Amino acid sequence: MSNYILYIITVTLLFVSYLRDKQKTNKALMKAWKAFENILPEFLGVIMLVGILLAILNPQVISSVIGTQSGWFGVILSAVVGAVTLIPGFVAFPTAAMLLKNGAGYMQIGAFVSTLMMVGVVTAPVEIKYFGKRLAIVRNVLAFLFSFIVAYIIGKVAGGI
Repeated sequence: MSNYILYIITVTLLFVSYLRDKQKTNKALMKAWKAFENILPEFLGVIMLVGILLAILNPQVISSVIGTQSGWFGVILSAVVGAVTLIPGFVAFPTAAMLLKNGAGYMQIGAFVSTLMMVGVVTAPVEIKYFGKRLAIVRNVLAFLFSFIVAYIIGKVAGGI
C-alpha cells in the first residue's frame, strides 16, 4: 500500500514540475533515463548471477556455507566476498534479502553487506590516487574490522527475534 502512495506522490510532483517548467522536466527525465540505461546492464547481471546461484545452490547448501551454523567461518567468508565484490546498494539489499530467505544467517549477511558498502578492494586504486596509499589502506582495514562488530551486533539483535 505504501508503494502506491509513493508512486502517486512521485507522479503528482512530476506533473507539478512539468507544469512549472516543461523544458527542465524533460531534461531531468532524459538524464534519469540515461542513468537508468547505464545502471541496467550491471543491475541485470547481478540479478541473473544471484538467480543462477539460488537455482544451483539449494537452501541447505546456502545455510551450511553462510548460514547460522557456519559461525565465524561463514562471517569471514561473507566479509571477504563482500569486500571484493562491487555491487551498488540498491542491488545489495534485495540480494541480502534473497539470501536470508534461502537460509543465510543474519551475522553472515551483516558482514557481507557492511563490507560491500564500506570496503573497496576493487576501487582501492582510485582511492589511493585521491587519498594516498596509507589512508586508503587504513580506512579499508578499519572498515573491514568494523564489519565484524556490525555482524556481531546484528547477530545478537536478530538472535533475539
